[in-house]
Amino acid sequence: MILKLLKISLTIFFIGFSYLNAEIVNNLIINGNKRVSNETIKVYGEIELNKNYLESDLNKILYNLYSTEFFEDVKLNLANNTLTIDLKEYPVINQLIFNGENNRRYVSEIKKLIKLKEKKSFIKSYLSEDISTIKKLYSSVGYNFSEVNIKVKNYDDNKIDLLIDLNKGNQTKINTIKFIGDKKISDRRLRDIVASEEDKFWKFLSKNTKFSEQLVNLDSRLLKNYYKASGYYDIKISSNLAELNEDGNIDLIYTIDAGERYIFKKFSINSDSVFDNELFLPLNKNFKKYLGEYYSPFTIKKLLDDLDDLIAKNNLQFVEHNVEEVIDKDSIEVKFNIFESDKISVERINVTGNISTNEDVIRGEFLIDEGDPFSKIKLDKTIANIKSRNIFTDVKAEVTEGSSADLKILNINVEEKPTGEISAGAGVGTNGGAFAIKISENNWLGKGNNLNFEIEVDEESLGGQINYTIPNFNFSGNDLNYFLSSISNDKPDQGYENTLYQAGINTTFEQYKDLYANLGLSASYDDLKTLGNASDNLKKQSGSFNEIAGNYGFTYDKRNRSFMPTSGFISSFNQSLPIYADKKFISNTIAASNYKSFSENVIGVSKIYLTSINGLDDDVRLSKRKFIPSSRLRGFARNKVGPVDGKDHIGGNYGAAVNFEANLPNLLPDDTKTEVGLFLDFANLWSVDYDSSIDESNKIRSSTGVAASWISPLGPMTFVFSSDLSKADTDETESFTFNLGTTF
Repeated sequence: MILKLLKISLTIFFIGFSYLNAEIVNNLIINGNKRVSNETIKVYGEIELNKNYLESDLNKILYNLYSTEFFEDVKLNLANNTLTIDLKEYPVINQLIFNGENNRRYVSEIKKLIKLKEKKSFIKSYLSEDISTIKKLYSSVGYNFSEVNIKVKNYDDNKIDLLIDLNKGNQTKINTIKFIGDKKISDRRLRDIVASEEDKFWKFLSKNTKFSEQLVNLDSRLLKNYYKASGYYDIKISSNLAELNEDGNIDLIYTIDAGERYIFKKFSINSDSVFDNELFLPLNKNFKKYLGEYYSPFTIKKLLDDLDDLIAKNNLQFVEHNVEEVIDKDSIEVKFNIFESDKISVERINVTGNISTNEDVIRGEFLIDEGDPFSKIKLDKTIANIKSRNIFTDVKAEVTEGSSADLKILNINVEEKPTGEISAGAGVGTNGGAFAIKISENNWLGKGNNLNFEIEVDEESLGGQINYTIPNFNFSGNDLNYFLSSISNDKPDQGYENTLYQAGINTTFEQYKDLYANLGLSASYDDLKTLGNASDNLKKQSGSFNEIAGNYGFTYDKRNRSFMPTSGFISSFNQSLPIYADKKFISNTIAASNYKSFSENVIGVSKIYLTSINGLDDDVRLSKRKFIPSSRLRGFARNKVGPVDGKDHIGGNYGAAVNFEANLPNLLPDDTKTEVGLFLDFANLWSVDYDSSIDESNKIRSSTGVAASWISPLGPMTFVFSSDLSKADTDETESFTFNLGTTF
């Protein structure tokens, strides 16, 4: 490619000496073209007869023709009002022949990613790039010592075959993952942060057990982000050593120097004199909120978003900003510099590298458009948006000069990656076992849409669901999701079995800052049968029920991070309303969680949960009644709390729970691979609308105990040791529960 650009530059250079004066082109002679017609050359070259051609016009013709990638050499000669174009066409690739790779999926993916393609030009400089691309693809799935050789078979009519010999070698798997150094954070938590996983015999579906440079780099970024978000500003991952053991697998060793933990000491704004400082005064309220808290780049990002909102609200253009961070002992002073940028606009945005992905998928993530004022901030956010789609390995931006000094051209280059995935998980515990499998595609038909299919089975139910999600639907910024599901339940402890078919559509979007709204419409068919030992009142609820319902809700998320938060809160409200139903009802659920870090060793959590369901013109059917989730009332058997009809726990119309937790991540030594927490739970489940003679069971249940999470050789295990403090006579308690869960 470099040689090609050099050739274009030299040709233009010599043309510059040959044609200093303008000349009208009355005739056009084209030589050397066999595959490409004269008319096509005129179109691609933007050549017009009876037009006055300057030196710059000839340069543009030359550039246009080389850009088609049809021609290996192009020469122009303008004399006596005749433009002569001498061409040498590239050979054409007749077919790509792959040897040594029996996996059709790999071959298909290679064909998508390489630049040399069948029926296209053979450009020799692309050979080394394509070999590197193939090796990188193999490395991404653990084949780190692959060999790729490409041979050229020539034909007489300027056609060739490419013989591509592939030897991917053996997969390199991750044997162990170790963290050493001044970590300050337990190995147990660090293992949750990194994407890499140790290879186990049951993890035959997981791609993260295969060693690759991309995976190690991702681990390093995840670790740095987590440490910085916890206040460790000076975090250093001084080495990510990969040792090859005797089995040909890898022992991954991350050496970590966490350094000191910093708090925010001061925030300030330094703006150019061209701006009215009062415009930025609203930020002071947010500054005060974060003073004294641990440093986090996520906090800085939130404040920058607030600043961008103010800039947009006041319609300020050609504005840039940056952040200065000054360390003062164990604290950090943050200064936001706001300045006027050069008055430069975007002339054009080019997108390259997308082979399978439609270009409008990429452009739909742009925050900057052609004709807009150029803003590095918006460009950086655009790149972040494209990366967040999770369909590209890499996204790069290049800014070049435009046709005039006040214009810029943006070149966005993407590198696609495989987007299909299959995953599975299983669990077993005191409440029974479960198995789930999921197949997903994140870039369906190149449109950037998500399609997934999942099946889940446990001792009481078997269900499957198909979801089709359109991110950024119609460039609105909202996701649109369609779903179709079926689930069969056999619940002898609740006295019924049923089969539920459901279809619907929903959307989720950010209505205001940190406030997310969801809207949905669903239709369902419920075939409900009560069991033979059920009471007469329960048996009356057997039947088939049709329903169309509208759903909506709001979530307000002010956590410092969604993964293992240490401060902030999240609250939500959801309601379901009948549009048409054989048995109409209204369902409501309110939930909230608040997080507070008292020290590195103690993280407090308080939670509240309220739920209700009320029939409008009839009783609520059995399969719709409410239960308290096991995670909100530990120490009690699952679904064995609340009103009882005969021997069946039938759930209630109302439920409530309050939880207090203290997570102690560093209580036990690292080599135990165990985290411990304390809990205190309160809950109630009451009311029966279909039979007033049944005890409503309106009584506060409570329990306290210890929860432990251990990374065992078979996968993560959780244990709960609990003691009930208060209960109803019909409730069933469970002083010990465990669960073993893993992914394959």
